[in-house]
Amino acid sequence: MIGDRIVIVGSTGSGKTTLAQPLSALRGLPRIELDALHWGPNWTPVPREEFRARAARTGAAERWVVDGNYSQLRDIVWPRANTLVCLDYHLPVIYWRLLRRTVTRVLAGAELYAGNRESFRNAFLSRDSLFVWAMQTHRRRRRPYPEELARPENAHLDVHRFGSPNVTERWLAEIGVPPNADDARGRGIMQGL
Repeated sequence: MIGDRIVIVGSTGSGKTTLAQPLSALRGLPRIELDALHWGPNWTPVPREEFRARAARTGAAERWVVDGNYSQLRDIVWPRANTLVCLDYHLPVIYWRLLRRTVTRVLAGAELYAGNRESFRNAFLSRDSLFVWAMQTHRRRRRPYPEELARPENAHLDVHRFGSPNVTERWLAEIGVPPNADDARGRGIMQGL
């Protein structure tokens, strides 16, 4: 069973947004991308209180899919959610997905949030690179979920934790998304990034 307030968590590059898209379409749910609420122009984070207020406003809706990993919003998002999906993939899978996603965005000059675009320099030559961030945070992000989910205040969540894209694809098929459904770029949903 899958609810109508779904939160998707996982390491940077694991495919949270890629998974949120078909879930949103399948269930007719608005999609809330926390990165879009977090980033201002020139990759400047909005102030913490503004970020929390944005999340509270958008999360007040009756139905949604939220994708993002911001611990400072957990007390806002998780109590309202009824389903939590955790993409708990190994680092090589995440790195491969992150590489494909980043190269595609850089080459296309894709606009992301608040007019921001990824650049080759920032993506591959900067200390702020998502590849560096993924390596620094991967283990740290995986560790707290079992403890967090065992807390009484999270007992209401229907938890789905997936260790590989193939397992995620099988689950999607079980809930009504065809196994080879295409994302906007014509690739399988969980294989696409």
